[in-house]
Amino acid sequence: MQMNTPPRSTIRLTRRGRAALIATGAVVAATAVAVPLLSVGLGDGEAERPTSLVIPEGWRSGQVYEAVDKALALPAGSTKKSLAKAKLTLPADAEGNPEGYLFPATYPLEEKSTPESLLTFMVETAHKKFNGGQVTAGAQRNAMNVYQAVTIASIIQAEAAIEADMGKVARVVFNRLERGMPLQMDSTINYALNRSTLDTSIGDTKIDSPYNSYQRMGLPPTPIANPGEEAMRAAINPTPGDWLYFVTVKPGDTRFTANYEEHLRNVAEFNQNRKKSSASTEPSPQAAG
Repeated sequence: MQMNTPPRSTIRLTRRGRAALIATGAVVAATAVAVPLLSVGLGDGEAERPTSLVIPEGWRSGQVYEAVDKALALPAGSTKKSLAKAKLTLPADAEGNPEGYLFPATYPLEEKSTPESLLTFMVETAHKKFNGGQVTAGAQRNAMNVYQAVTIASIIQAEAAIEADMGKVARVVFNRLERGMPLQMDSTINYALNRSTLDTSIGDTKIDSPYNSYQRMGLPPTPIANPGEEAMRAAINPTPGDWLYFVTVKPGDTRFTANYEEHLRNVAEFNQNRKKSSASTEPSPQAAG
């Protein structure tokens, strides 16, 4: 299956989500990081120190850096500055950017743990999960390399409201790529603006960014989050279907369709539900490609 994806120099990503056209689903974890640390009590009067660091599925690299800083009691920005020193083994297409390869898992914190050692552990774990024979074969079967599969998995992770929807979200991505349609995914806009929101305005869809999947064709230049195994499985084994649009009308009710008029009705219902639950003004839905 050919994806009709431009060369990497022009590869871009698009997503239109919940309040607008295509997509909805679970948003990437909130930008404010609530770091999950597993702690153990020390002696009386002594402060607890964390023994493990949990990296949730869908966190962006910036959230991971902040979590490591907090876990190791380092000044803000220390982990990000350590990237060059870490010398991470990443795919050539990543161009040194570990986004997508900071694998979500629970990592032990030891006396000698450093930002470099933790980031290396995360990337090595990602390689073990992503470079197996099934993943490589699945990527090739869908006419893409593993890095592109990780990029698609990151979009799935950000967009799917529940695990059961991941395969369908993957199919929407593939169907749009095959038809030469922009992805129009809100998750990519959110990534460009370093935020998490259900609301995408008309102005948002016009921002000048390689991650603006409303304006740019194909995949984004990098993953937009760090996906887990289920999202990766969906990326290489999309559910069969002709869907081109989806929107989570309300929790537990994500609707997929190949019919644009039906999708607009679903979006209208989504907006009505949002108005009932929020006093904020809803953005006007955009038309999909």
